[in-house]
This record gives sequence, C-alpha cells and structure tokens, in this order.
Amino acid sequence: MAQAKSGDTVKVHYTGRLTDGTVFDSSVERDPLEVTIGAGQVIPGFENGIVGMAVGETKSIVVTKDEAYGDHRQELTMEVNKSDFPESITPEIGQMLQMKNPNGDLIRVVVSEIKDDTVTIDANHPLAGKDLTFELELVSIGS
Repeated sequence: MAQAKSGDTVKVHYTGRLTDGTVFDSSVERDPLEVTIGAGQVIPGFENGIVGMAVGETKSIVVTKDEAYGDHRQELTMEVNKSDFPESITPEIGQMLQMKNPNGDLIRVVVSEIKDDTVTIDANHPLAGKDLTFELELVSIGS
C-alpha cells in the first residue's frame, strides 16, 4: 500500500488541539486540507506527521512549539498610544488588526492589553509558544 512521501500532494483531515484539549482548528466539517509534502505549506511537525501514512490511516501526533510556531517572542509585542489609532477603530482585547511593519508589509496583530492611554499589540502567531496535538486521517495521495 502506498505511503505519503516528500513531493506527494495529499489530502488530510485533521483536528488540532491545545494541551488542555481545546480544539483550535479542524477540517472535519469541511473539505480535507490539500498539502504538497516538502513544499513548506504547513508547519514542519504537521508535515512530518503525514510522511509514511497510508490512505485511510489515522493517527495522533504531538507537535512541539519548535516544529510549530516557535516561542512567543516578547520583541513582537509593543505598546501603542490610543491616540495613534484611527478614530474608526475602538481597540478591544482579542481584536485582530492589520498594520504595516517598517518594511511596508502588512502584518496581523492582536490586541492583548488595554490601559488608560495605551494598547498592547502582539504580532506573534496566536499559537506561538504552544505544543499542539493533531488527529490526522490521510484521505488521498496524489503525485
């Protein structure tokens, strides 16, 4: 029976959980995720977990933060004066916003704290610093 290997385009159903069991994402209620193994389309630990699977096989994998989104980096958080926000935006904790980095590229940030005159924004990936568990089911292997 064929097993998924580097270069294969595969379809996989997955459910991702945090260490406390909270589901953060799942493809179960939608189409399976299509990924080309080795193309860097998903985090390395997820991709490595698919390698060697056969169609119809299911398994659970733990992806450490080092093979996921890395450590939460304090240098990617910053305090911004509330007066620097456009009048049309009222910051709320958990709110996702877009801003330009010094290179002019758009990046996503999350409002993580609000004080009297400042707002703390965080440009880390929301799953940075976390180990992740995935339930995988290999649906198909293409080439």
